[in-house]
Amino acid sequence: MAEENKEISSSDTNSKVSKQEINLQYHWYLFSFFVIYFGSLLIPGIIIIGYFVYFFVPLFLEAENFFVLFLNHSSFLTFLLMPLIIIFCYCLRLFLIALITRFLWAITEKKSPSKDGIIPRNIPSKILNYYHIRSFMIKYPKNIFVKGIFPWFANWMYNFVKTNEIGKGTTLEEQVCADKFIQIGDNSYIGVNSVLTSHLVEGIFGNISYFKVKIGDNVTLGGWNCFASGTEIRDNSYLMPSAHGGKHYIIKGNNYYFGMPLRKIFKKKIANYLELTKEDLNVNERLSKTQREDKKNIDK
Repeated sequence: MAEENKEISSSDTNSKVSKQEINLQYHWYLFSFFVIYFGSLLIPGIIIIGYFVYFFVPLFLEAENFFVLFLNHSSFLTFLLMPLIIIFCYCLRLFLIALITRFLWAITEKKSPSKDGIIPRNIPSKILNYYHIRSFMIKYPKNIFVKGIFPWFANWMYNFVKTNEIGKGTTLEEQVCADKFIQIGDNSYIGVNSVLTSHLVEGIFGNISYFKVKIGDNVTLGGWNCFASGTEIRDNSYLMPSAHGGKHYIIKGNNYYFGMPLRKIFKKKIANYLELTKEDLNVNERLSKTQREDKKNIDK
């Protein structure tokens, strides 16, 4: 009887789909990182070292006395230009990071274009390999832009590298993921610690659900909002903090939303949530009416 049970269990395990280890491709990860990191440092490093050695040291640091620093125009100008040179080299490095990443990204897209679908992880595939390469490649540029001294350059980087499509007037706060296969319209605000992810791994050895996340115009995410692959948030959607949705969630827009699972919040609930009185609502209606009339007059 025990032998029969062993045979049955072995046949069950053989009938299941065999799971294989992921090809991590460390050589491509290291190659992309070192090319982006050191390639972006080369020209700015030469500029700042050259300026320091040939101008800053002899004209400022090796001045005869303290008063010469202010009486000698060359010394004083060299001192004033040093911060500008540092800022210029920093911005130049950001541009080179984006330029090199764009070049490498375009190569991977040519080999295996990004598209909606389910990526299996139990069989080796070119789509899976390039998905992991792109996921690793964008991490350093995203980190250096978002956590740098000019975080608003991140929108330009995403559009330039072509990992995301970010519209004009849109603000992206520091958040999780949101680094590839995301489309956001104009004048939208993505609050802090939100999660917009175009990929979702279904379990430890599960497949990868990879679908574009689409966000329309004039969309506001209050913060701590989580949305998975395939989500579509249409125009004029206003999400309260900690409002969440799952995969392939479609929000029709032109309304306020809250909670988990996500649902509409009506005028009475909005008033209670914001602690507004009837007088406040009447003032808001009058202002809205005045704005609509002014817009009509402008159009005329």
